[in-house]
Amino acid sequence: MKVSALVALAVAALASTPALAGDNDNDGDDFAFDLVRSAGLAALPTVAPNAHGRVKIESVGPVEIMRVTVWGLPPNTDFDFFVIQVPNAPFGLAWYQGDIETNKDGVGYGEFIGRFSIETFIVAPGVAPAPADPFHDPRRILDATQNPATNPVQLYHLGLWFNNPADVVKAGGPGTITPFNGEHDAGVQVLNTGEFGETDGPLKQVTTSGN
Repeated sequence: MKVSALVALAVAALASTPALAGDNDNDGDDFAFDLVRSAGLAALPTVAPNAHGRVKIESVGPVEIMRVTVWGLPPNTDFDFFVIQVPNAPFGLAWYQGDIETNKDGVGYGEFIGRFSIETFIVAPGVAPAPADPFHDPRRILDATQNPATNPVQLYHLGLWFNNPADVVKAGGPGTITPFNGEHDAGVQVLNTGEFGETDGPLKQVTTSGN
């Protein structure tokens, strides 16, 4: 099901709940902030030099709706969007949200529904075996066979990566392979929330009514 359909279903369901209907219509519950060009591109002036983005998060009670608009990117190009621990390398832990594709003008848009707030975190109480690698492609970054144990780690930053290293090369950058797409063979990061401090990412400012 397309994201737009999910958004319509979520909003309709939440609006039918009296306690949440007012929140859904209250602009005061919205939080907006910028995505800026990654510090990793500082030495690569030809790679998306005018890249920028804007994020708006709307809290609708048990979830948030995150709307992402990006521009100044290569046209007709696929990118991958992540929630991350810190904005620039080494990034820390990361959570794949989905894809954003630019149009002929280098503008892209994505909508995501989930927990994008002060409560966004990853936890691993213990070590467990990971599912078998579904790709088996030696050109990609291989999956781990088990997870590391970790106490809860809050994830308050966002990042956008080139889906294909070849698109970075076309823009005059390196063909570096990173794990930031579904097949773990993405290119370099292009946008992030680096205007915020490493431990004070923008999601930390979104409060919730959840538990």
